[in-house]
Amino acid sequence: MSIEITTKLIKELRDATGVSVMQCKNALEEAGGDMTKALAILKKTSSDIALKKAGRNAKDGSVAIKEEKGRSLLIALHCETDFVSKNEDFVALLSKLGDLALKDGVEKMKMEASDLINPIIQKTGEKIELGEVYEVKGDVLGNYVHNNKVGVVVSLEDGNPEVARDIAMHITAMKPEYIRREDITEEVKNTINEIFQKEVATIDKPEEIKKKMLEGKIATYFKEKTLLDQIFIKDGNLTISQLLEKNKAKIKEVKRYSI
Repeated sequence: MSIEITTKLIKELRDATGVSVMQCKNALEEAGGDMTKALAILKKTSSDIALKKAGRNAKDGSVAIKEEKGRSLLIALHCETDFVSKNEDFVALLSKLGDLALKDGVEKMKMEASDLINPIIQKTGEKIELGEVYEVKGDVLGNYVHNNKVGVVVSLEDGNPEVARDIAMHITAMKPEYIRREDITEEVKNTINEIFQKEVATIDKPEEIKKKMLEGKIATYFKEKTLLDQIFIKDGNLTISQLLEKNKAKIKEVKRYSI
């Protein structure tokens, strides 16, 4: 025996799921007014919708950083447009996934993520997918998020959280590709050398001068790309290396993610 589909029943299902009134009405009609069945139908529908949108490009989204004592978790959630990335359901979903990862671990969160994501896909009409998730542990951690699009976590050996956060902010702005010179591979060095050799070869100067110009260009290029050699954005008289030395600190780990 079916139950009458009342406005109250539709509202109850909508409050529980957040999907449109029409979707709730259709699900209740299919379920004969049974709330449990209607919820199951909507869950299946959200999975079907997510599957249909799987081929679309989720190029936008947001990043967030969750922190508790000795741990920082950097998590990204992707969607198709900036509009949806600011949607309160999307923002709440990102926060919930981050909390879940802190509580139960990243791998368990990933296993449960689709059940949380699919209903929001159904509500927003866009493809939504989990991006990268990084967990950083340490005694001295600094976090920085810029416009919900770039997130950086810095872990220091010694020093203090304020310095770690300043370095995270610096990394957000300056986008270093390497932490220290030793991180630069021979392959990269050779590639950059070839690029600047071609540039210098066209200059009408003696070979000895051209050699020094080449060395200077390569040194400047890698200095701009290497975190420890970069000039600290908050103090033009210090490099990041000098900032760390001043605070008796060393970098242990850096994680950066950009939408």
